[in-house]
Amino acid sequence: MTDFFNKKAWAETFHRLRNKQLITLLLLGFSAGLPYLLVFATLSAWLKDSNISNSTIGFVSWVSITYAIKFLWAPFLDRIKLPVLHKFFGKRRSWLLLTQVMIGISLYMLTQILPSNENIIIFSLFALLVAFFSASQDIALDAYRIEIAPKEMQGMLAAGYQFGYRLAIMVSGAGALIIADKYSFKISYQIMSALMLVGIITTIFSLEPKEYKPKIKSKGNLIFLLYLDPVQDFLTRHKNVVLIIILILFYRASDLSMAPMAFPFYQDIGFTLTQIAYVAKTFGVIMTFIGVFIGGIIVLRYGVTKSLLFGAVMICTTTLMFFVMSIFGNNMNLFITTIALDNFTGGFAGTCMISYLSSLTSPKHTATQYALLMGLMLIPGKMIAGFSGVFSEVFGYSGLFLIAATLGIPAIIIAYYLNNTEAKA
Repeated sequence: MTDFFNKKAWAETFHRLRNKQLITLLLLGFSAGLPYLLVFATLSAWLKDSNISNSTIGFVSWVSITYAIKFLWAPFLDRIKLPVLHKFFGKRRSWLLLTQVMIGISLYMLTQILPSNENIIIFSLFALLVAFFSASQDIALDAYRIEIAPKEMQGMLAAGYQFGYRLAIMVSGAGALIIADKYSFKISYQIMSALMLVGIITTIFSLEPKEYKPKIKSKGNLIFLLYLDPVQDFLTRHKNVVLIIILILFYRASDLSMAPMAFPFYQDIGFTLTQIAYVAKTFGVIMTFIGVFIGGIIVLRYGVTKSLLFGAVMICTTTLMFFVMSIFGNNMNLFITTIALDNFTGGFAGTCMISYLSSLTSPKHTATQYALLMGLMLIPGKMIAGFSGVFSEVFGYSGLFLIAATLGIPAIIIAYYLNNTEAKA
């Protein structure tokens, strides 16, 4: 407790916020977040508005799977130098620039094709291009963020990145829909494509991190170098590697697994769409921003492992708040409290986990290892989420939320153990 009120330590912590790299990551985070909803929820709204059938909309949504499997081509971004662009911008910024330009062009092409039953395939192919280059931008940006600053700054840079990302989610979600409602989806997407200039200009004027040059003793096999070598490197560098992997697998399992049933739950207990939009999509986003900021501060002040433990406990606790809501039903005060805690926790825990995953990577395989670790974190929750509707029908909403909350218990136990181990070292 005495350490918490150490004014000198806090002053030093806030002094470190005055960092140009923080602004760079905020702007690049905006560039990373902008395309996501444009190939997911906002795209679905455009297709629905164009009288495309629900089944077709569901099939088109598969383009977003690129975000979960981006680790498959991450090794190539780690190893391959782009002709011409590498000479002027370096490895990381050249890939960032290429992907940002291609996202902008692909978004614009969607506005020239326009969705209809006759051209839905070609339209979907360009949507897939947006998703592919967006996922590739994520790979390059994650590597850039990790390499541009020392580990002790990763928490704050992750917070800056998330701030930008969440702001872009608001713009490409609510903002794009408002523009479409007032004018058209064509104009909305043209404006969104132009906003990719934020990332392009930031990339051009940002600094390139020092390039790591791997020392390869023998030529070996290309597949080994690109895939097996990064995995082998990760497994041999960390002492508690099995525990670390289990921690990553279960860390976000609680909230991700029940996420698809959140909106149906709100509606079933009697909240209107207007109430849901106001509380969840406006107030909730603000709380996410606060969580991101506080998470960055706590990681910077207390370190990654301890912050990770806080986040693990908070995820399970806030999931239990939905269980409480399922018992009391339509209660606006409880709804607001639950959304506040849930979104704050999402921002806080997200910053902690990004910082943790960043600390686990090697400079030899930054992009590949980070993409693999992020996949480990996302895939279990996403897979279980597909059965969330079945669980709610069999066990009710209360049962679903209890099951979801228990999924985070292994993460709490392991985070507690790793924190104690680190403290004694």
